[in-house]
Amino acid sequence: MLNVGDKVPDFCLPNQDEEEICFRDIKGRWIVLYFYPKDNTPGCTTEACDFTAALPDFEGLNAIVLGVSPDSPKKHRNFIEKKDLGITLLADEEKELCQIFGVWQLKKNYGREYMGVVRSTFIIDPDGKVAAKWEKVRVKGHVDAVKAKLEELQTT
Repeated sequence: MLNVGDKVPDFCLPNQDEEEICFRDIKGRWIVLYFYPKDNTPGCTTEACDFTAALPDFEGLNAIVLGVSPDSPKKHRNFIEKKDLGITLLADEEKELCQIFGVWQLKKNYGREYMGVVRSTFIIDPDGKVAAKWEKVRVKGHVDAVKAKLEELQTT
């Protein structure tokens, strides 16, 4: 798992419009990279809607918000249209970025074990290093915590 201070390796993933988004092209800005399990599920919908609502605040802090899940670009597009989302979603169908960040883990639900995305958020600084991270995120109040941490990081 990447930790605070680690350099983020270069990556390229398609977004909801099947346009390739590469880290090298967005480096130099603050990036809020959040990983979530699945489009159109209750917790993931709440989180995506919360990030969309806070987008003007993040843009005011010169930050871009990117959501990542193993869903396809088509599923992301459907999710964005259905919920009127303003954020960019990246499709990590091969789970490569999830594995680099260490969020693809063994999970348990009702006694059943399976591999899945552990809801996590990373703030990446303009130098391309992890500046903050949250693991096993609880959705309620999370976006406000991320925004507060980003403000704090930019003033220190």
